[in-house]
Amino acid sequence: METGTARDAELASALRLSVMRLSRRMRQERSSRLTPTQTSVLASLGRRGPMTLGEIAAHERVQPPSMTRVIAFLAVEGLVERRSHPTDGRQVIVEVTDRGRALLSDDRRRRDEWLTDRLAALTTEEIAALTRAAPILDALAGS
Repeated sequence: METGTARDAELASALRLSVMRLSRRMRQERSSRLTPTQTSVLASLGRRGPMTLGEIAAHERVQPPSMTRVIAFLAVEGLVERRSHPTDGRQVIVEVTDRGRALLSDDRRRRDEWLTDRLAALTTEEIAALTRAAPILDALAGS
C-alpha cells in the first residue's frame, strides 16, 4: 500500500507535467509576438491598473533594470504609456493603452476559443471534474 507521501509525490509530478503541457499549449495560441515576460507585464497592468516600475518589477519578481527594458519595448510598440508620478518626480507610472488592452483581449479570446473547443470533446463527468478542480488549481497557483 502506498503511503500518503508517495501518492502526493506521484500526484505532484502528474499535475506538474499536465499543467506545464497545458500552459505551453495555451501560450502557442497567443496572437501576439510578445515574450512571456512582456505578456505577463501587460496582463498585470491590465488587471491591476497603473503602477510604478518598481511595483511592476516586484509583482513580476524581476530586477528593476530588466523591467525598464520590458516597459521600454512595450511603450515603443504602443502597448503601454509612461507618465510622470503625480507626487514623486523621480518615478514613472505605467499604464496599458487601448492598443494594449485590445491585444490582451484578442489573446484571451483566441485561447478561450481553443480551450472551449477542447472542452466540447469531454464527457459530462470530465467537465464536472474540471469544474471542481479549477478553484483548487487556482488556490495552488496562488499559494
